[in-house]
Parts: sequence; C-alpha cells; structure tokens
Amino acid sequence: MPTSIRCLPVLLALAALPLCAQTVRVYVTNSAGDNIHVIDPATNKVVQVIDGVEAAHGIDFSPDGQRVYVSNEADSTLDVVDARTLRVTSKIPLSGHPNNISISRDGKRVYIAIRESQGVVDVIDTVALARVKSIPIKGAGHNTYVTPDGRYVVAGSVAGKSMTIIDQKTEEKVWDMVFDLGVRPLAFEQNKDGSTKRIFVQLTDYNGFAVVDFATHKELQRIALPKIAAGKKEIMEGGNTSHGMAVTSDNTRLIVNSRLNSAVYVYSLPDLKLVGSADVGVAPDWVTLTPDGKMAYVANAGSNSVSVVDMAGVREVTRIPVGQVPKRNITAMLP
Repeated sequence: MPTSIRCLPVLLALAALPLCAQTVRVYVTNSAGDNIHVIDPATNKVVQVIDGVEAAHGIDFSPDGQRVYVSNEADSTLDVVDARTLRVTSKIPLSGHPNNISISRDGKRVYIAIRESQGVVDVIDTVALARVKSIPIKGAGHNTYVTPDGRYVVAGSVAGKSMTIIDQKTEEKVWDMVFDLGVRPLAFEQNKDGSTKRIFVQLTDYNGFAVVDFATHKELQRIALPKIAAGKKEIMEGGNTSHGMAVTSDNTRLIVNSRLNSAVYVYSLPDLKLVGSADVGVAPDWVTLTPDGKMAYVANAGSNSVSVVDMAGVREVTRIPVGQVPKRNITAMLP
C-alpha cells in the first residue's frame, strides 16, 4: 500500500485502506445476462447498472478509479468500461475464453485466467490496451489473484488440479503446486509485514477448503464445512460444492461459501475455529467484504440475488435482487 494518502479502489484482500473521503460500491457481474449491478452498501440498494457486457465474469478497477475492467465470456475479450459514463470504451481480444481477472497494484497490468486446454494467464498492458503476453500454467485457468502485498500473481486450474505462483515483476512462474482435486477460489492470510502467510484453497467436489503454507509450499490441513442442517435440501445446481471465500482486511476472519448448503461459514484466524454460520440465497458463488470487514456481500447464483451478512452476528440482514446468475462480485473504494 502506498505511503501517501490517496483514494484508490481496492480489492478487499488488501490489509489496509487509506483514510480519506471515498465512495464504497459493490459490483456484481451477472454471468447469464449482459449487465453488471452496482450496490451502495450504505443503503443496500442497486444504484447503477452497467449494460453491454454479455456473460460478464471477472471484474477489477484501475487505481485512479476511472476504468472498470470486465472479462467478457461471450466475446472472449477484456472489456474496458468508463466508470463515469458506465459505457464500454474498448474491447481487448484475448487468447481464449476468459474466467476471472486481477490487476497489479500499480494498475499497469490486468491478469486474466484463460479457460482453454493450453492453460495460460493473459497479460494486458493497460496503457496500450493490448495483450502483451500469455503465461503458461498447468491446465485451463479458472481464477487469478494478485497477492495482498502485490508481489505475486496466483492462478488456479480446475483441469490441471494446480495452483501456479508467478512473480509479478518478471511475470515468470516461480513455483506451482498440484492437488488431487481441481483448484477453485482462493483467499490469502497475511503476515504482520503484509507478506502472504497462508492460502486457503477451495477444491472441486470438496465442501470445505485446504490450507497451504506459502513459505514451505505445503498443504497443512483440510477443513470440511459442517454437514447440511437436518430438514434442509442440498443444492446440486451450478458450480462447485464450495465456491467463494474472503479474508477480512484485519486478518481476523475467514468467510466461506457452501453452494451445497446454501450457507456461509465464518472462521476465526489464525486458529481456524468455526464461529458462526448463516443461511443465504440459493447456490452462493462468490463473496466480498466491506472495508471495515463488518458486512459480507454474497452472490447467489441460484436465486439471482446478493445476501448481505452481518459478520459480527453471522446473520443475513437483507437480500438484494440483481441480474441473471450472479457469479462474481467485488468491493471498490472510489474517489
């Protein structure tokens, strides 16, 4: 995080936020539609809609808050949206069908997981607005992340059952790790100096997550989510049994979705003790947090809604209608 006080849009994986006047918004990509809904967490109302991005998947922002980047699954492009007018201003061709995206801390690069058999992460130069590189990974890409300290790009593959760690400066692979199951969403716990301590890894057909020590590159344990409550029906539709997780900016809580249970579970950190759970909408697929970590916004792919969960009491406080099959969401701090 820069030492100067600046208003920057950030992912909630970042550990600290500058203290200045900012607007908080939650952006929700609707994967079966052609729009993106924007929620004001102060009112829990949809306040804007970005149209013209069909089958939107991943989403991120430029550091100055002027651009929104969205992976377009219908056109296999990275769409650039003017944050003020909400219009698509550029469509950057990709090497294949995209999934999730992430952005470098300086905003100069966008990294897109490409879900093609060759397995690559496309690199977009945000000044030239062009693809400048494709980094090989093990298997078709599903998600990319930039670690909270900005040093690494991490890509997961379902087909390759792998997680690839890339040096952000050199854009070369430094290590990878192969699991017995496909790699789904990830979340990052930090050391006191901001470096990555552990990675929490959701895996195909596992209703829970693996815990990986970043320094040793070793899996430490797997934590199964609680079994579904008696009398409640399992939801088998959509993606993975457990999909979507996030760590609070103070590194004290981890929230984990269970699509199978249509619920979320909150664990304390660093001890990973279950401290609460809440039922949400059908088939929760992604989750993002407010900057203070007090509220979670859960995209419910099976009920076209976003559940708002109070993290202190671990309870759903409201449910917001959005578009068709919301699968990703993100919190932005805008000037």
